[in-house]
Amino acid sequence: MTKPAVPAVLGRPAQAALRRALARSGVRLVACRSPAHLQRALLTTLSDAVVVDARAAGAGEALLRCRRAWPAVPRFIYSAFRPDDGELLRTCLGEAGAIPLVEGVDDAVLADLLLPRTASAARRAALEPAAQTLRLSEPLQRRAWSEVLQRLGTPIRTADIARILRVSREHLSRQFGAGGAPNIKRVIDLARTCTAADLLANPGYSVRSVARILGFASASHLSGASRRIAGVPASQLGALGIRGVLRSFVRDGRMRSRLAGSSTS
Repeated sequence: MTKPAVPAVLGRPAQAALRRALARSGVRLVACRSPAHLQRALLTTLSDAVVVDARAAGAGEALLRCRRAWPAVPRFIYSAFRPDDGELLRTCLGEAGAIPLVEGVDDAVLADLLLPRTASAARRAALEPAAQTLRLSEPLQRRAWSEVLQRLGTPIRTADIARILRVSREHLSRQFGAGGAPNIKRVIDLARTCTAADLLANPGYSVRSVARILGFASASHLSGASRRIAGVPASQLGALGIRGVLRSFVRDGRMRSRLAGSSTS
């Protein structure tokens, strides 16, 4: 499965420190040679954050472009700042809305400073309370939902969740849908559609690019899943957002459909 990524334009020491910080997180570092490379990475990977050396050529402009095109992807600058960096900080922190990380000072706590602020962390926080709405009350249901949330954006299957939970696929499928809850395939599709909606709220993403990033076979495949889960084509998901997709899924009676949607068994 494709892991979420942190595209970064950094010098080698900072890049090595960030790579160590992400090593056990399930998030991979994508080392970018330039702001142009950074932009290409954003268009092709499930990006959790961007990290830029404020002194890299074109860093300020790159962060401003990121804020305009991908406002929901957190931006960080990771540099050894000097007393005369006032104008640089004004651009990167003020106009571009980046979060500062101090090279040589914050190295040991990079994971603690960055990971709670990632786009995936925000999506999980938005979706975790949905367990009650989805009628997931039993321990196995809650554990499976938690595993789905840990893998938002990846084309995970029922069999993958069952293997992680050390139960059979048949047992998980049977128990998950008990008590009026949706079947687990449906919930996996819901989580993926919510992730698509979150990405499409960023003007820098198209339906085609989001379909590719999330592992859908095509843009029309994503739109088909969107119609089944949220009742709208994928082009309208960005306007709905995560909460809108959840409301539509519950309100319009889509919870009990037995269609597998875009996930596989």
